[in-house]
Amino acid sequence: MSIIDITLILSGYLFGSLSSAIIIAKMMSLPDPRSEGSNNPGATNMMRIGGKKAAIFTLLGDVLKGVIPVAITHFATLGADSLVLMCVAFAAFLGHLYPVFFEFKGGKGVATAIGVLFTAIWPIGLFICFTWASIYLLVRISSLSALTAFLLAPFFAFYMDYQDAVVYTTSLITIILFWRHKTNIQKLIAGTEGKPSK
Repeated sequence: MSIIDITLILSGYLFGSLSSAIIIAKMMSLPDPRSEGSNNPGATNMMRIGGKKAAIFTLLGDVLKGVIPVAITHFATLGADSLVLMCVAFAAFLGHLYPVFFEFKGGKGVATAIGVLFTAIWPIGLFICFTWASIYLLVRISSLSALTAFLLAPFFAFYMDYQDAVVYTTSLITIILFWRHKTNIQKLIAGTEGKPSK
């Protein structure tokens, strides 16, 4: 990889490390989402702490911090190098989970994962959004909808014959999302997961 490639990947991580929930909480004089509600700096917890406005701004911020670095990489490489593109996508996702600016205490990653995948390989992002929405309309449980959509995403990438870098990155993001949602999965198994939930 070139110096430019490494710089793009590092920039992706730094973009991802901008915790929308924490920044918006400070701007709106709300409690730190890491120590209130579910202690998760994400849109669902911001809804509990600050209402719809805070949640919407957090959701948009989490999506955009995945979109922006991947879009810049698309422009810088003219979309020619899928390995670098997917490395930047994963770096931004990882930054959201473990933000260097906020003691490495980040969110669960669904919104940022959608942002990076939609921008890197839009058919996969579209598939995830469509699957999430379809399942949510049936079960009204956000966590189950998101986890199912991401579980199917690597198979979609493989079936559509995308390059290995795309399939592997999508699979890795899915595995990590399941790990970050282990509490939600336990509640789903127990039948106690709330509606809506994250």
